[in-house]
Amino acid sequence: MINKELIKQNFSHYAGYYDRYSSVQNLCALKLIAKIQTNGFRNILDIGCGTGNYTRLLRNKFPHAQIKALDISQNMVEIAKAKFDYEKIEFIVADAEKAENSGRFDLISSNVSFQWFEDLRKALFQYKELLKEKGVVLFSIFGPDTFVELNSSLAELYGDNVCIASRNFIGKDKIVKILERIFKQVTVTAEILSEEISTLWELLRKIKYTGARGEGINRKGFWTPRAIDKLEEIYRKRFGKIIVTYQVFFCQAS
Repeated sequence: MINKELIKQNFSHYAGYYDRYSSVQNLCALKLIAKIQTNGFRNILDIGCGTGNYTRLLRNKFPHAQIKALDISQNMVEIAKAKFDYEKIEFIVADAEKAENSGRFDLISSNVSFQWFEDLRKALFQYKELLKEKGVVLFSIFGPDTFVELNSSLAELYGDNVCIASRNFIGKDKIVKILERIFKQVTVTAEILSEEISTLWELLRKIKYTGARGEGINRKGFWTPRAIDKLEEIYRKRFGKIIVTYQVFFCQAS
């Protein structure tokens, strides 16, 4: 069960660091916006807008659209607002699974935030009701093979029941099944993104500051320098270096 309040606290607490460490999230945003083949959208809902980087891409692609951007973190939204001093974007602080959105949209979009939803099927059904005729839902979402190297190293060190949140993300088959129950036209493509990071400490810092750890592993004494050094030793023995995998699903439905 996802602890939404703890996830909200993590994003809010480290909002000021997000842009420095969110290179993969920004790459996903660029790939997601590239999948939009029309410039005709006029009413857009951006869900999980974070610090506004994907919102900026939407604004640049649709300069005349009415955009509503929503995020659960007040601190994230404040940073996003500061990037749009003179542009008409309505920012809202709310849980996207519970918010009562008014209006109708021809595009509802989200960049790598839906993996934190408690009930994706229910949320997507609600979003369908907000779409105009021929409206589109377009989103990216991290899959369960994200941080697979870290999770397998944790399992070797502590046992298979120890992992960070990504191992429990929804897989592609389930996402397709959910979408096909709600929408008529569905396309889901998978991509594997990877990056090399200098040390395990730097990887853990990146995960922490982008909120990608989810609820984290908060056992007392778990993340000691000695334990992290041992974990890095296992990681490098298994994979040769600190290579990081991100599994991303790009989903479109109408």
